[in-house]
Amino acid sequence: MEQRILGKTGRSVSTVGLGTWQLGADWGSVTEQDAHSVLEASVAAGVTFFDTADVYGDGRSEQFIGRFLRENPNLDLTVATKMGRRVDQIPENYTLSNFREWTDRSRRNLQQDTLDLVQLHCPPTAVYGRDEVYDALDTLVSEGAIRNYGVSVEQTEEALEAIKRGNTATVQIILNAFRLKPLDEVLPAAKEAGVGIIARVPLASGLLSGKYTPDTEFPADDHRNYNRDGSAFDVGETFSGVDFATGVKAAQEFAGLVPDGVSTAQAALAWIIAQDGVSTVIPGARSAVQAAANAEAGGMQSVGAGLSDGVRDIYDRYFREAVHPRW
Repeated sequence: MEQRILGKTGRSVSTVGLGTWQLGADWGSVTEQDAHSVLEASVAAGVTFFDTADVYGDGRSEQFIGRFLRENPNLDLTVATKMGRRVDQIPENYTLSNFREWTDRSRRNLQQDTLDLVQLHCPPTAVYGRDEVYDALDTLVSEGAIRNYGVSVEQTEEALEAIKRGNTATVQIILNAFRLKPLDEVLPAAKEAGVGIIARVPLASGLLSGKYTPDTEFPADDHRNYNRDGSAFDVGETFSGVDFATGVKAAQEFAGLVPDGVSTAQAALAWIIAQDGVSTVIPGARSAVQAAANAEAGGMQSVGAGLSDGVRDIYDRYFREAVHPRW
């Protein structure tokens, strides 16, 4: 597995990490045994970066990772968490006192005295431009609660605002074959500033796995069912904001670009890894087999580079008009 420096953290992380939203059971039921198997298989396949959040299962995902870290103290892993979505989404809630409370909870869940990386979890847009927010984050660093901080964003403009701040270590942003806008400005700006890019929702909530048909149904407790209209949170988080039926058609075309011996999901991950400025990509997994297969994409950068023209064509025909102006 290729390793890259994760922005201003200075830490070396695998190009394929592990997103652990699924372990919070927000994508359907995942047992504790399943979660442990996913973490174990990921590490065995060379993954050295886990991404979680305090709202994934209301701390369930963090707790699973914390137990895994305690059981494997000699592993050289980087764990990033996120904070801010457990309160009403108003800028006034993004204060030092709340940051201390939220990070203390995550430290307990993860069983870590100092958190490797804490990211603001898609807060209201105004938060990214507030000096006092970054001052508070700097205070957490000086107090030893966190080593580094970054942001997770919905919109490219939010990413660009955060990149301007000198101590922003990373930006986490939706980037996949159906969401190309970050390539225009965000990745170049981040590279110039030395900010790491964490590519999230890399498979467009599973569309780019190539496994879905227009008739696919999801469980009631799966956000791909209850958030299709954006009623629970930003619709850009579910299928990257694209219409499901359109996404299935585009995914079928994408699958036609994939060379023999490579799965559609692996090709989609490899395409992201091949983009200049990407530090790591964080697909989720609900099984050990899925986690291991995702990790294999870390050695397929040449496959990803060969898909560029086809990806652009599919995006231009199916998504650019509807998606590009929104995020």
